[in-house]
Amino acid sequence: MLVEALLPSLGSFRNRVVVVTGASSGIGRETALLFARLGARVALVARRRELLEAVANEARAAGGRAMVASADVGDARAARAAIGRVRRAWGRIDVLVNNAGVLRPAPVARIKAGDLEAMLRVNLFGPLFVTQAALPTLLRHRGGSVVNVASLAGRRGITPLGGYCATKFALVGLTEALRTEVAPDVLHVGVVLPGVVETPMVHGEQVEVLSDWPSQLNMPAEWVAAAIALAVRFRLREVSVPPGAALMEELGALMPGATDALISWMTAARRLIARVSS
Repeated sequence: MLVEALLPSLGSFRNRVVVVTGASSGIGRETALLFARLGARVALVARRRELLEAVANEARAAGGRAMVASADVGDARAARAAIGRVRRAWGRIDVLVNNAGVLRPAPVARIKAGDLEAMLRVNLFGPLFVTQAALPTLLRHRGGSVVNVASLAGRRGITPLGGYCATKFALVGLTEALRTEVAPDVLHVGVVLPGVVETPMVHGEQVEVLSDWPSQLNMPAEWVAAAIALAVRFRLREVSVPPGAALMEELGALMPGATDALISWMTAARRLIARVSS
């Protein structure tokens, strides 16, 4: 319903080339389908080709054109090859959405080096590699956009997401640095900061530690897709989802001690709610 209401304000993306990483499910899938509905040519990037083909068929049915460029974005060579396939097929890139991400939660005292390395490889190096590969094309055509999907956990550290927070903090910093390197009229650089989103990532075997989080509080992936499209359409630097969700970050800057206490209380409260509900 929210996306339907926003469609008229998003305008047309007809014939614009939009690359979406992590497009096989969740936020990436919804983002690709939304841009397809707006008339874009969408290039789908992720590791699982069979899932990408299914999303590509949905995108075509929604009115857009679609191509699959399967790749592990955490591999620099694979990222360059995927972008090269898009460039050869369609000659340009107008919008890059770096959405691919992995989550392996654990308290800081028990973070495994291998898990942190895996998250860094996808959550930070992935956007870096894909952006570096796409930048020459984006800059050549001017007026394009790069939107990185970070997280509210990239603005305020919370348990048990210490390692994940570290990767998303880094992605926010990378985004802000890139923004200072390019003129806004040449390349728009934005970041979208979602809260907890109802996606396969929050239900996998790796995230059993999040089972005390009430799923009723998760937002649909369509909300984040809409925020990404709005960021591109209006060249917004930063968008929190849902609106106003970044209040905790702003409160933390003013009163860090009180914010830590509030987050601790909220963590205890959601665990109690989960136990009572079960």
